[in-house]
Amino acid sequence: MFEFAWPWLFLLLPLPWLLRRMLPPVTPGQALHLPQPGLRLADATGGTVRSFTPWLLALAWLCLVAAAARPQWVGPPQAQQRSGRALFLAVDLSGSMRTPDMELAGQPVSRFGAVKAIAGNFIDRRRGDEMGLILFGSQAFLVTPLTWDLDAVRAQLQGAAVGLAGTETAIGDAIAIAVKRLSALPEQARVLVLLTDGVNNAGSITPLEAARAAKAAGVRIYTVGIGATRMRVPGFFGSQVVNPSADLDAGMLTKIADETGGRFFRATDSDQLADAYRAIDALEPMPQHGPTLRPRKEWFTWPLAAALLLWLLAALPRWRPAEAAA
Repeated sequence: MFEFAWPWLFLLLPLPWLLRRMLPPVTPGQALHLPQPGLRLADATGGTVRSFTPWLLALAWLCLVAAAARPQWVGPPQAQQRSGRALFLAVDLSGSMRTPDMELAGQPVSRFGAVKAIAGNFIDRRRGDEMGLILFGSQAFLVTPLTWDLDAVRAQLQGAAVGLAGTETAIGDAIAIAVKRLSALPEQARVLVLLTDGVNNAGSITPLEAARAAKAAGVRIYTVGIGATRMRVPGFFGSQVVNPSADLDAGMLTKIADETGGRFFRATDSDQLADAYRAIDALEPMPQHGPTLRPRKEWFTWPLAAALLLWLLAALPRWRPAEAAA
């Protein structure tokens, strides 16, 4: 559908006529420097034709006003996938995330390597959510504020490295940062997905205190405990099987989730980690129909170009006075 964004500007069409009627006539000396309406152009046979300058100027003014009124082509309504949900992803970067007890495509990878690979797909599936990224170790840092640009969130996660925020685990501080950012928003759907492989041993606030603050702010927390339960390691008397996740405080993570209306997931391998993300997708579904948006394409350049061309044509008699007089 074609329409003008500012149709009221067409009220300016009679402005040149009004100015001509209201302003005093120019003196003869001034008139010598103005385009002459009665100017004649020589045709190919040596005769003269009446000048079209006034009509060209009138058309140029019409095109100029049409360009100012912003002609647009408005497309059909398109549903936008905007959930109104604000979701933070908090990822543990403590030293234990280097533990190579996970597998991806049949190859051993570190815990953080599995997180980067699988969380990237989770981020892509959250189109329509406003997302942010928190990385924590001995300290917690807001790396990416809430944004619709999910590519930026994924890029920041892919560029992170274990130990970047210290070797310990400040779970409570990570939750506190997310709650502070989410509670300032008017939306009610506020979500934090927290992934860790250890126990809180750093920071200025305990995880349960932060969870109570999250509950008061209406923030649901989904916790994911990552790490295998069995791993074969070399020893002095040969290899032995150990539990690399002995330090994981699953009870604390469960309490955080229960306190805030979320859920705790245990991921002992890459498949279970992917299942946890898919379960969170199901628990926080995307809306089927979001607000509609009608795409608009601006067409003001066409009447503007026409106005300039008509003005140039109207000015030609002034530029060729010798030929006009011949």
